[in-house]
This record gives sequence, structure tokens and C-alpha cells, in this order.
Amino acid sequence: MRFISYTNGSEEGIAIRSEGGYRGLLVSALGGDLPHFLRDDDALGELAETLGSAPEFALSDVRLLPPVVRPGKILCIGLNYRDHSAESGFEPPSYPAVFARFANSLVAHGEPLVRPDASDLLDYECELAVIIGKGGRHLREDEALGAVAGYSLFNDGSVRDFQIRSDQWTMGKTFDRTGAFGPELVTRDELPEGARGLRIRTVLNGQTMQEADTADMIFGVARLVEILSEAMTLDPGDVIVTGTPGGVGALRTPQVWLRPGDECTIEIERIGSLTNTVVQETSVLQQA
Repeated sequence: MRFISYTNGSEEGIAIRSEGGYRGLLVSALGGDLPHFLRDDDALGELAETLGSAPEFALSDVRLLPPVVRPGKILCIGLNYRDHSAESGFEPPSYPAVFARFANSLVAHGEPLVRPDASDLLDYECELAVIIGKGGRHLREDEALGAVAGYSLFNDGSVRDFQIRSDQWTMGKTFDRTGAFGPELVTRDELPEGARGLRIRTVLNGQTMQEADTADMIFGVARLVEILSEAMTLDPGDVIVTGTPGGVGALRTPQVWLRPGDECTIEIERIGSLTNTVVQETSVLQQA
């Protein structure tokens, strides 16, 4: 099953992909947003059944939102691919680097990524996003994947100079509208266990900049769920952003930075593609 969140301009809705497009209903009619239905497989199945007979529409008739519009937690993993760890000058970590993003940083598929006026050093990062379902605390690795509802795509846009101003990365990772998320939540039953063995890449203005396999992650999805749930309860709709492979713009020679007018696409095999153009913050403020 493949779900999207959307707005018709005044209200939010949820839709499921159908043969002819998407079938959706407003959250007010459904009685809850998508995380409300992620709490267990039965609730998600009932949502799919309800939406299966809902009115069909084209994406051009609505505006896409991130699949989870306001995640309670966005937990990001650094240095989780060996090639990226090596290009960054680090040994592969024995314990994952964890940092936070916040919902203010999110944009949907097709919406602009915003290069902030405070910095020209906006970078791309293709990543697999894990969307928590029933969640829990103290989840063992052998049961952890049962806590996952599905997967999506993420562009962990990073403002590099702010990222390295301190030992903590959060400031460089949560500028408004720098992280793209979506377009669909793809349920775990449609993918290999733990979404392993899927090709992942970044395409910038038609040129492949990053390319790897999700099997190359140092800490797989189940292990990450186990580690994170040791410290905190994972709730329905929480998002784990699992790290990026090598090839980021900051570590290329010459360096490559996202600029206004660029088109950046994140692709993951069997999940889909996430495309955003880049705009300057000043232009967004002028339009507001």
C-alpha cells in the first residue's frame, strides 16, 4: 500500500494510490491523520479499505504534504555508510551518531527547497526514511521491524557551515524548509525486510551525484530501532532518517552546492522518487 498526505487548500486529507491515481478523504471525515492509523496493522488495513472506495483525484488537483505532516520526532543518523564515513575522514562508527530535525524543516515532493540567506553552503543527502507504526520502547532487534509502518524518501538538506560551528549538528540540519520528505509512505510489506538491497541515489540537474545500496548501511533499520528505543519511546508517525552514502557536495573536488534553480531528485528502488527545485530564501519572503 502507498499513502500520501495532501491538502485541498483548506483541509488536510489522506489518499491511497489506485490504478488511476489516488483515492482520498479529508482527515475530518476519517477521524484522524495518518499517524492515527499507523498504531497497528489492523487500523492501517481499515484505512486502506475505506480509502479504496473514496473519490479518485489527480495529484494536480491537490497540494502534496510530507507523508507525516508533523512528526513528533525526526531522528537522523550520521555517518551510516562506510564510504561517506571514509570521505568524511572518520572510521566507521561503533555506535550511531544521532541528531534531530524538526517539522519546520520539512517540505513535500514538488515544493521548493529553500537556500537560506545566512549561508550559500546548502548540500544534498539522499536517505531512506523509516516511518514508525505501533512503535514502543526497549524493542529487540529481532522484533524491531514490526514497529515500522513503512518507508519513504528524504533529502537531508544540510547547511554545512552551520553544521560544523559546534560539535552538535542540529543547527545546520533544521533550517526552515531545507529537508524534503515524501512523496509516499510505502508499507513495509511491499519491500524487502528492513528495506535492504535497494539502490539509492541523488540526481542533481540530471547528473548522478550519489549512488549506493541500502544494504551498505552500517546500522540497518532493525538495529537503529533497537538502539533508539533503548533511550526513548518511538511513537506512531516518528521518522528515522537513516544516513547518506558518499558523494555529498561538500566533500567533492570542486565542491558542489545547491543553488537557486537547481533540480534535485532522490531515488530509491521500489519506493519512488522525490524531486525539489531550489529557491533563495529572499525570494520566498518576497512572495509571502
